[in-house]
Amino acid sequence: MKKITIVLLCLCCFQLTHSIAQYEKDSSHTVAPFKIFDNLYYVGTDWASAYLINTKDGLILIDALYGKFTGHIIDAVRELGFDPHKIRYILCSHGHYDHYEGADTLQKITHARIGMTDADWQIAEGKTRNEYESVRSHPKRDLVIADGDSLVLGGMKIHFFVTPGHTLGVLSMSFPVRDSDKQYQAFMFGGVGLNFHGVAQTEMYLNSVARISRMQGIEVNLSNHPGPGKILERAALLKTRKAGEINPFVAPGDFTAWLNELRKNAEIKLAEEKKSKTDARRVIQFIFCSDIHLGLTRPVFRNRANVSAADVSAAMIEQMNLLPSVYLPDDGGVSSGEKT
Repeated sequence: MKKITIVLLCLCCFQLTHSIAQYEKDSSHTVAPFKIFDNLYYVGTDWASAYLINTKDGLILIDALYGKFTGHIIDAVRELGFDPHKIRYILCSHGHYDHYEGADTLQKITHARIGMTDADWQIAEGKTRNEYESVRSHPKRDLVIADGDSLVLGGMKIHFFVTPGHTLGVLSMSFPVRDSDKQYQAFMFGGVGLNFHGVAQTEMYLNSVARISRMQGIEVNLSNHPGPGKILERAALLKTRKAGEINPFVAPGDFTAWLNELRKNAEIKLAEEKKSKTDARRVIQFIFCSDIHLGLTRPVFRNRANVSAADVSAAMIEQMNLLPSVYLPDDGGVSSGEKT
């Protein structure tokens, strides 16, 4: 039997709370932009990555940051000696606010095209709810990128892969980078965190990791947060690189080891998700607003006008009665913990 806890509280504005939470606890800092390869630069922060690809016909930006850090991208591009107005494409790895929120503002400045997968456009547009969607920006749908698509600009060709898991529409990509007379294949896995729920989505994640593990020739890991790919640590090594030494970002063995780590962590999560799915006792909390306590009249409710508080509360109770089991909160109040 499922245990369902009903919590009766006055309605609070979830969207506002969520918006504040996205920024108040943010301790991120900007990072001075730096060159990684002859045609690739870092313009992100110490928390979220953003990369700039330079081609003879314009610039390509990978991920757009968020909030106050959107302006950092413009400043970083200028500091590197490029014109932000020459950004032709903004490619967003997935529909979490720290990767796409700045795209709308940057598009207004640069007139660049914004590219994302269909599933994650749904999040960005506010059509599909996600815990990590932006509450400040909903860019207008632009380029929709599908698995197997590619982008060509100024001799640069980027290959796209849809690798669901972290979100349903994670966008990963592969492209060549140059280091003097040498060329290497770089790859960005567009979303690797396990901050999602469900057996099906965890299995998607594992399938994506397995797919990437089968790819040949990947030598450079460009993680969309600097930590997993040790982006800032490698940048420090790059500063002390001696003539003839290989670029520290070229580390195919590290990439393979990292994918194995991702797989192991996801397998643990999958086992936990399956256990949770079969657990006989699950608690689901609901928050209801009881208009009758406040004497409110709804201007519009279920396509009706001027609906009384009593009618709204009756509708709420009607829906509660459809639940298979209802328990009052075990909080010491009247009928505390009792089944109703």
